[in-house]
Amino acid sequence: MKTTGVICGGSWLVDKTKIIDRWPVEETVAVIEQATMQAGGPGMNLGINLKRLGAAFPVYGVGVLGDDVEGKFLRAVCRRNSVDNKGLRVVPSGQTSYTDVFTSAQTGKRTFFHFEGVNAQLSPDDFDFTTMMASHLHIGAPGIHATMDGPSNDDENGWVTVLKKARQAGLATNMEFISLQPERLAKLARPCLPLLDTLIVNDVEIGAITGIHTVTDGATDVAAVIKAATTAQELGVRQFVVVHFPLGSVVVGPGRAPHIAGSVHLPEKYVVSSVGAGDAFASGLLFGLLHDESLDACVALAHAAATVCLGSVSTNEALIPAKDCLEHARELGYRQPPA
Repeated sequence: MKTTGVICGGSWLVDKTKIIDRWPVEETVAVIEQATMQAGGPGMNLGINLKRLGAAFPVYGVGVLGDDVEGKFLRAVCRRNSVDNKGLRVVPSGQTSYTDVFTSAQTGKRTFFHFEGVNAQLSPDDFDFTTMMASHLHIGAPGIHATMDGPSNDDENGWVTVLKKARQAGLATNMEFISLQPERLAKLARPCLPLLDTLIVNDVEIGAITGIHTVTDGATDVAAVIKAATTAQELGVRQFVVVHFPLGSVVVGPGRAPHIAGSVHLPEKYVVSSVGAGDAFASGLLFGLLHDESLDACVALAHAAATVCLGSVSTNEALIPAKDCLEHARELGYRQPPA
């Protein structure tokens, strides 16, 4: 399918990211070493990332913003990165969704405090595919959109309704998720799988969706990931199921052996923040697919884009053109495929 444009819908929010010296116990103080406000959410991150990687095709945003400082900030980021923001509905006196993200400098682990705001009002009616010249739809993330997460007409949730509309409009579909409680993630995700062309998630998320244990004490079980990705495809995903994790990735597709790749070898203390790295991975992979690159090339770019993101506190503004991401990754070197 020729790429005429990509619609990026769902979560459009502000990430208020803070690097802290350590995660505190209650009634104690942690020191904020660095703070920034960034555009965030799977919808926005993918849209901005595609443009920053060098996409020449149109990218459209669909979501709901408040008319507050944060909403104005997000629209300005769209303009600066040539993302069409006409599909971003503005709610008068509404509060734009945001997430306070605390990353411990000691462990590198993240903790999220999310405010849903006007994302609660996003509905299938916000997705009008007749007004945008596009061939692909990317949406995320179920679990933090009250209206979309609930039943929609005769559908299990609003995400299913939107994906059905996209299919009827002839769009290829991709979806991302966030790390919810496993039962809730599975309930929201499973009805969507038969309506997806591609699914890009991490090792924890694919385990939650399929009910297969994939991570033990922080270590990814690659064989279990392959089994879970295969199960997700059997549940309906038409093309690729892609699972990423710190040491690499797995791609499962119809009629082919699983593709296992190593991630980029990172120097000690390279990682500044992992916020947005999963979206950067998805952006690199989709950028390659949308440009008809080989699977090997797509996966290499996905890991390269994630690497650039990991080296910055920014969720998307750190990304550089695809060829520069790849050059940076080649300089660091790729790991061997994990066993």
